[in-house]
Amino acid sequence: MQHSSLPAKRRCVLICQHRSCTRQGSAEVLAAFQAAVPAGVMATASDCMGQCASGPTVRIMPDGEWYCRIQRSDVETIVKEHLEGDRPVRNLLHPRFHPLEEA
Repeated sequence: MQHSSLPAKRRCVLICQHRSCTRQGSAEVLAAFQAAVPAGVMATASDCMGQCASGPTVRIMPDGEWYCRIQRSDVETIVKEHLEGDRPVRNLLHPRFHPLEEA
């Protein structure tokens, strides 16, 4: 549900549906994103993203943010903070692509 009067930024949420990610619940993550994304945002299945040891993997395009070990319970936070609020969820970002910055 969109909370502001401005339309959401057009994005695509890719959720890996390859073997190791599906064993860790990525089908449920995909279904949760598909049910929750705001207008203008597409949530879709992806083939392997090469991050099998840290799945389920979610990638937000065109932003380029990678999320790792995402569970159904994380979806609402990512939708509200990142997709609606334009603020990536730092504690869920994949450290390989988004190393923690010194404060």
